[in-house]
Amino acid sequence: MDIKRAGSQPSRTGPAAWFTGTARIDPLFQASPPARVSGAAVTFEPGARTAWHTHPLGQTLVVTAGCGRAQRWGGPVEELRPGDVVWFPPGEKHWHGASPTTALTHLAIQEQLEGKAVEWLEPVSEEQYGS
Repeated sequence: MDIKRAGSQPSRTGPAAWFTGTARIDPLFQASPPARVSGAAVTFEPGARTAWHTHPLGQTLVVTAGCGRAQRWGGPVEELRPGDVVWFPPGEKHWHGASPTTALTHLAIQEQLEGKAVEWLEPVSEEQYGS
């Protein structure tokens, strides 16, 4: 058994290369091999969002607070609210973040394939975010 005590893992700011605006990442768990799942709580300030990205084995988001947005490539911008669970299939290009006026917190759960859990792509434009 391995217990990660609250506050034992430092928060970090989402890197500007992968996020627009201010996002805080609080690591929750990183499985030891052969398991490959990891999870984090991510809080986005109003207007903050990820860049476009994909996950080799998909990603699950569990919205815990606030109001946000998510979009898959070629699809409409979808509103996110507490209690919503979002699944992005493997390789699906997408982004997610807060609404323009309200912060968002979600749990992000994904698995690694050959040591990699995410492929970061280009930033989400203001036009894409606002659509």
